[in-house]
Amino acid sequence: MSIQSILLLTVIGLAAGILSGMVGIGGGVVLVPALVFLLGLNQHQAQGTSLFVLSLPVLVLAVFNYWKTGNVNWRFGLVIASTFVIGALLGSKLTLRLPEAWVKLIFGLLMAYVSIQLILAGYHGIKQDEL
Repeated sequence: MSIQSILLLTVIGLAAGILSGMVGIGGGVVLVPALVFLLGLNQHQAQGTSLFVLSLPVLVLAVFNYWKTGNVNWRFGLVIASTFVIGALLGSKLTLRLPEAWVKLIFGLLMAYVSIQLILAGYHGIKQDEL
């Protein structure tokens, strides 16, 4: 691995980590596009690498910080986590059977929809703050 690749991976990791800690995003929104567009991984490789990257740091560091401030709902989290395991297994099997172009399309549409919803919610929140 070249020094340039290591530096680029470092910048991507820092950006994803900071955004993940700040607003709960990082994997899909930052890592996957960065790995595809900046490092040339295909969509499946980028998603698998993103899941690997997020496993330990999110569990150990980010959750611990949120827990210390009373911002983890353990009951909700345990129910979601137990079903998330099944969903992740099914989702990974499905996506690996789909052509990469379809996976990119689904991923992009989902990101666009979420982005529009967040922009609208933020805009409406700002408008209400002005009242």
